[in-house]
Amino acid sequence: MQGKFIVVEGLEGAGKSSVIDLIVARLKKAKINCITTREPGGTPMAEAIRECVKQPWQEQVAEETELMLMYAARKQLMVNQILPALASGQWVVGDRHDLSSQAYQGGGRQICVKTMQMLSDITLNGFKPCLTLYLDVQPEVGLERAKGRGALDRIELSGLAFFERTRQRYLELAAADKRIITIDAMQPIEQVHANVVATVENFLTC
Repeated sequence: MQGKFIVVEGLEGAGKSSVIDLIVARLKKAKINCITTREPGGTPMAEAIRECVKQPWQEQVAEETELMLMYAARKQLMVNQILPALASGQWVVGDRHDLSSQAYQGGGRQICVKTMQMLSDITLNGFKPCLTLYLDVQPEVGLERAKGRGALDRIELSGLAFFERTRQRYLELAAADKRIITIDAMQPIEQVHANVVATVENFLTC
């Protein structure tokens, strides 16, 4: 039986890591075998691309360069981890997927929709998560939380206006796709987790 692909999305500081742990625990309780992935990353080559994308450079990093690196890492992860796991019947819980590029590079970097769609089509060939949980947080709050984790990387240093555009694109895309469930990550953590569990329970039931 084919496995299912669940993705957790959101800005920096949205609380993705704790939500992923919660989802994995719920799946294990239901005796569902699963793996976790992260983007960019997840394979040796994709992890090398992650380091390349996130580190500061003395030269200007073109927006299209960043975009293509993200999709290169995504393709490696799909071919080597996600698709084989799903084919074997395992479920996959992903920390980011294509929605991140649509929001960060499409919204934040303002790369045109045509370019975004072309790269997505080439890389994914129509492949989509079965369920996406988008953790919505105000950018200024998320960035403050991220600063508490340590030094910010190149993308995290992109500025408040960048993250406001990114959040707006997230909200637009989530509103247009019934497979994307928006969860208010500004709530107390207990309520966020309760919403997550309810969403996963409903997905398992359906």
